[in-house]
Amino acid sequence: MKIIVPMAGRGSRLRPHTLTIPKPLIPVAGKPIVHRLVSDIAKVLGEQIEEVAFILGDPAFFGDDVVDSLMKLAESLGAKGSIYRQDEPLGTGHAIMSAKESLSGPAVVAYADTLIRADFDLDKSADSVIWVKQVERPEAFGVVKLNEQNEIVELVEKPQEFVSDLAVIGIYYFKDIGVLKNELQYVLDNDILNGGEYQINDGIKRMMEKGMKFVPGKVDEWMDCGNKNVTVETNQRMLGFLEKDGEGLIASSVEKENANIIEPSFIGENVVLKNATVGPYVSVGAGTIIENSTVKNSLIQSKSIIKNANLDNAMIGNHVVFDGNFETISIGDYSVME
Repeated sequence: MKIIVPMAGRGSRLRPHTLTIPKPLIPVAGKPIVHRLVSDIAKVLGEQIEEVAFILGDPAFFGDDVVDSLMKLAESLGAKGSIYRQDEPLGTGHAIMSAKESLSGPAVVAYADTLIRADFDLDKSADSVIWVKQVERPEAFGVVKLNEQNEIVELVEKPQEFVSDLAVIGIYYFKDIGVLKNELQYVLDNDILNGGEYQINDGIKRMMEKGMKFVPGKVDEWMDCGNKNVTVETNQRMLGFLEKDGEGLIASSVEKENANIIEPSFIGENVVLKNATVGPYVSVGAGTIIENSTVKNSLIQSKSIIKNANLDNAMIGNHVVFDGNFETISIGDYSVME
């Protein structure tokens, strides 16, 4: 089994956090999004992962540190790590085809801007499984249309009239991803564009037209990391799940002085808390100092200094200095203070 992970985009909706860090590497509940996604998929598949192929964008942004992190992730699963580059942002189908040398045999394709909780039950009689989640506003999503045999017969993008309430979440299984490769090659060769891009859906539609069997797979939880508010919400939900799983979330090296941690919260290595209340639903990266502050429902990354603050629903990056009693201020591009 292979896992194919397109992650070439910068993540403009999460600026300023994604100006220096690719969105899939932003930590949620103490672990980068892509690390958590790939590890969770490998766990629920219950099969040996042969290869994890990552599709990255501009090397100036997805640099050697990113590559090293991803190769270690693959190694931790006992898998070969492969790195490919999508040299132009020309769509989901184009991204997958950037990894064409790895497109053979059974594989899962997973887009690295989402997190899941699920027990995968692969229908290996099907040519493909498309994972979906029931949603309240299907008109805002791409959805699947099912026949009476519970097979997927059509993909419909943001339907204005009701088709189904099963939204496509961006995780797919292919019994032989080489078949998708052939159909996407046709899409590229014949310049079949949707929204100015080459889309995975056009390759899938060609497979459906040839009578291949597609079935839905359902996840228990689907958590988005598309913008600040939903990422903070995803952090909250993931911390709740990890607490129920009994996972240790507070590092033994945390220094506390007149401080209180309200669980569930993730507190990383060498964090210092002085005269502070942190939690619930807070993630704090390694080396951060929080002093004279109350923080809840928030994400704070590594090596930041937070003083005299009352934070709720906040997302703060690396190497930030924030003093709630500020008299002068220096804020970079795309920053938001509300």
